[in-house]
Amino acid sequence: MRYSIQLSLLLLLMCAGKTKAQVDPHFSQYYTYPAWLNPALTGAFDGSYRVSGIYRNQWGNLGTPFATSGVSGEFTTNKNINAGVSVLRQTAGDGGYSYTTAYGNVAYTGVRFGKEGFHRLHLGLQFGIIQRRFDRNKMTFGSQWNPITGFSGNNSGEILNRTSALALDAAAGVMYFDATPGKKANVYGGFSVSHLTQPDDAFSSTGKEKFPVRYTVHAGVRIAVSDVFSVTPNALYLKQRSAEEKMLGAYGQYKVNEETSVMLGGNYRFKDAISPYIGFTYNQWMLGASYDINKSDLGKLAGSTNSFEISLSVIGIRSRKTPEVDFVCPRL
Repeated sequence: MRYSIQLSLLLLLMCAGKTKAQVDPHFSQYYTYPAWLNPALTGAFDGSYRVSGIYRNQWGNLGTPFATSGVSGEFTTNKNINAGVSVLRQTAGDGGYSYTTAYGNVAYTGVRFGKEGFHRLHLGLQFGIIQRRFDRNKMTFGSQWNPITGFSGNNSGEILNRTSALALDAAAGVMYFDATPGKKANVYGGFSVSHLTQPDDAFSSTGKEKFPVRYTVHAGVRIAVSDVFSVTPNALYLKQRSAEEKMLGAYGQYKVNEETSVMLGGNYRFKDAISPYIGFTYNQWMLGASYDINKSDLGKLAGSTNSFEISLSVIGIRSRKTPEVDFVCPRL
């Protein structure tokens, strides 16, 4: 009975993927992995370099879970140009499916306006590759099903033209943020477009379908409640063909001392999940964890489908620190 439920759910997932056409992975802690969110965020921090990593695990009760991991590295220059690289890999299902991307990012940070130049506009570009593959030997088909003995190891007779595909990809983004020191509220917002090249989807029925373009809008405001406590409401909107993701959230950050702070908050992904979040910073290190509590109809059908994420990042200190106040980070 349990296997029939899982099979029904996987069919629903496949149908949903076909009608909604969302092929990209997503993160609840999207703000901790800026290379995925918007290339204009490359180097938007107060330091000489930043290394970020994230891991997400979901649908763990359906055999092999969906696991997504990413790592990125960025560095800043004094020439209004920042650069970075990122690698992301998602594995899903018992068929050995994997989705891997490798990108290089570059951002121009020289557009500044306002009386003191604290209003900033960053422009970013991203170029790289997408590779998808699956393991033919790990797949089973209906022709291998025996109602008495179950699935057999006999040859299915299915003909698969290819089991891997490689495509070139590109993205672009823009971001504005108010870095004015000492303000009660600092606003930020960004927009990015992914899969600008619309590479061919070699795994489609015709082999001529295109990767759907992904549009991303993110925004928020950091509100300084006191010298040691701030609140940051934030929002995210994704659209990939007919699929949409809408997320609202907020987190509070309390500065325990000059070296340590604690963050606590959460996000609500409409018609999908509630995701509480907790994070810690110590010197230039930041550790975060979140847990998705699934509220969707699909999640109820599958049973226990909750997901978790963990993230870690470190920022290299500049030889000369920004003197005014703490840098207003536009990614959160």
